[in-house]
Amino acid sequence: MFEFIRTHRRWMQLILLLLIVPSFALVGVQGYTSFVNGEPELATVAGQGIKQSEFDAAHRNQLEQFRQRLGTQFDPAVLDTPAMREQLLNQLIDQRLLAQVALDNRFSVSDETLRNTIAAIPQVQDDGRFSPERYRQVLAAQGLSPTSFENGLRRDLAVARVLEPVGLSAHVPQIVVQDIEQALTQKRTIQLRSFAAADYRSKVTVTPQDIQAWYEANKESLRVPEQVQAQYLVLDEAAATQGVEVKDEDIASYYEQNKGRFGTPEQRRASHILINSAASDSADARKAARAKAEDIARQAAANPAGFAELAKKDSQDAGSAAQGGDLGWIAANSVPPSLQQAIGGMAKDAVSGVIESPFGFHVLKVTDIKPAQVKPLAEVKTQIAAEIRKQMASARFAEMATKLQGAVYDQRDSLQPAADALGLKLRTATGITRAGLLPADHAGAGSAAASPDSALLENPRVRQALFAADVLREKQNTGVIELAPDTLLALRVAVVEPSQIPPLDKVKDSIRARLLDEHSAQAAREAGEQALKTLQAQDQTEGFAAPVTISRQDPGNLPRNLVDAVMRMDAAKLPGYAGVASGSDYVVARLDKVEAGQPDEQAVSMLARQLNGAWGEAEDQAVLKMLREAYKVQILPSAAPIIKGDQPAEG
Repeated sequence: MFEFIRTHRRWMQLILLLLIVPSFALVGVQGYTSFVNGEPELATVAGQGIKQSEFDAAHRNQLEQFRQRLGTQFDPAVLDTPAMREQLLNQLIDQRLLAQVALDNRFSVSDETLRNTIAAIPQVQDDGRFSPERYRQVLAAQGLSPTSFENGLRRDLAVARVLEPVGLSAHVPQIVVQDIEQALTQKRTIQLRSFAAADYRSKVTVTPQDIQAWYEANKESLRVPEQVQAQYLVLDEAAATQGVEVKDEDIASYYEQNKGRFGTPEQRRASHILINSAASDSADARKAARAKAEDIARQAAANPAGFAELAKKDSQDAGSAAQGGDLGWIAANSVPPSLQQAIGGMAKDAVSGVIESPFGFHVLKVTDIKPAQVKPLAEVKTQIAAEIRKQMASARFAEMATKLQGAVYDQRDSLQPAADALGLKLRTATGITRAGLLPADHAGAGSAAASPDSALLENPRVRQALFAADVLREKQNTGVIELAPDTLLALRVAVVEPSQIPPLDKVKDSIRARLLDEHSAQAAREAGEQALKTLQAQDQTEGFAAPVTISRQDPGNLPRNLVDAVMRMDAAKLPGYAGVASGSDYVVARLDKVEAGQPDEQAVSMLARQLNGAWGEAEDQAVLKMLREAYKVQILPSAAPIIKGDQPAEG
C-alpha cells in the first residue's frame, strides 16, 4: 500500500543478514579474529587489520552466490563493480566492528536462546518441528560440526545484540504517523491538458548544420565499444534430429510394445456391503462379523438384483450404504488390494463371496464394465514417430557432443573441420561486445541482435568466452559451452573491430531523428508553459480532459513527477494549476477539489511499523558511524586498487 515507505526495509534486511549469518556468507567459520601475517591490509578496526585474504574469501563467496542464483545469466562484468566491492569491504568492516564491540562489552546469549534460534531455522525442521537428524545432515553437508556451528551462531547472536536495542527503541511520534497517513490518502480531483511533442514535429526543422554541430559536440557519446564478428556452431535438438528418419516397421513395433499408452484401460464399477471388523477386535467378534458377512453374501447371491437394497439395510459403510453400496468407477489404488483383485476377476452383475480387508468383511458386486479401448495405429502414428525421433535424437546428440568436443580442440584455429565432421552449419554474427549485443542498425549486416540466435549470443558466458585473451587476440576456438542440457555452442572470433567513433554519414539519420525529438519536445514544453501562465492569470477549462481523482497511494496511470506536482499544490487556492514535462510531452494539471482521506486503523498501524523500522535503520547507521569513529576505523590506501579493479581481488 505504501510502497515508497516499504522499500526502506531493505536496509534492515541487509543488517540482519550481516549479523545473523556472516560466518557462512562471507568469511567462513574461522571467526572475526583470524588473520594471516604478512598479507596486505585493506582496513583497520581498533588497530586490527582486515587482510586482503579475508576480502578475497568474501568476494569469492559473494560471486558464487550470484552464480548459483542467476545460473547462465551470471555476468561478473555487471555484478563485480567498484560499488559492489566497496559495499563488500564496508560489510566486513561493520562485522569486525560489531564483533569487537560485543567482545569489549561482554555481550552473550543464553543456551535457551541458542536452542530456540536453531529450532526456528526452516532447513532443520521436519513438518514444522526441529529434527535433530536433519540438523546433523544439514551441518554435515556444509562440512560443519554441531559444536563449531553453535559456537559461531552464539557469537553472531551476541553481535546482533549490539544494534538490537537501537532498532527496538526507535519510534516515530503518532502525530507524524497521522500526518503522513493523511498525505498518502488525501484525494485530489484534477483535469489534465496535454501538449504532445508529436503535434509539433511537423513545425520544427533540423538543418545539416544542426546535425554537424551536434556531431562535433557529442562525438564521444557515439563511440562504439570494441566488438567482434564471431563464427559459431550450435548443437541442439534441431541439429541432432536433422536427417533422422523413422521407419514404418519401427513405428509398428513401438505401437505394439506400448499399446497401453494409446488408449484407455478397462474400467469397472462396483458396489459393496461392509461389515466392520478391525484386526484388533477379539477373535469372537471377528468370527461373528465374518458369519454375518457370509449370511449377507448368500442373500446377495440368491438375489443379485436386490444387492442395492441389501446394502442400504445391512452395510456398515456410512459413505456408500445410502447409495446402495456404490463405490463408483474403481481407480487404481482407490480400494484395498484384496478388493481390487476380486473386482478385477468378476463378471458383470456377479456377486462375490466374503472378501477380507483392513476395514472388515466385504461382499462385492460388479455393476458395470467398460472394455479397454486402444487407438488405432493410424491415429497415433505421428505421435509415435515424434517420440521415436526424439529418442534417436537424444542418443545422436550425445554422440555428436562427444565429437564436437574433440573436433573443437583438434584444430584450435578453425571451426570448419568441426562443422564438416558433424554436418553443422557454420554461422556468423557481428556486433558482439563485452557488455552485450549492439543494436542491429549499428552492427550492420549479420547483426547478432537480429539473429535467431540472439538469445544464445547474448548469454554472459558466451561473451566472456569470446573476450578471453586467447580467443580474442589469437582467434582460437572457445571450448564447448553448455547453455542448456540440449544446447551446446562453440565459437571463434573472426574479426576484431576496435572501439571507434562512427563517421557522420553513418549516424546522421539517427542524429536528425534525435534532434527532431528534442526540438519537438522543446516546442511542446514552451507551448505548455505559455498556456500555464495564461491559466494562472485567467482561469478556464477549455481543452482539459474529464476530471480524475488521485492520491499518493492510488496515482492511477499518471507519471510520478506529475503526481508529485499535483500533491504539492496549495489546497487553499482552488482552482490551481501546475505543469510538468512527461517524457517528450508537457502536461498541465488543473486542481479542482481536495478531500481528506478516510483513516484505516490497520493501514495506520502498518505505516507506523514501517516508519519505526525506517527510523530504526537510520539510528543503526548513526550508531555504526559513531562506533567507526570511536574504534578508529580506517580504509587504507591499499584498498583503492582492489575496489577500482586495478588490482583484481581473487575470485
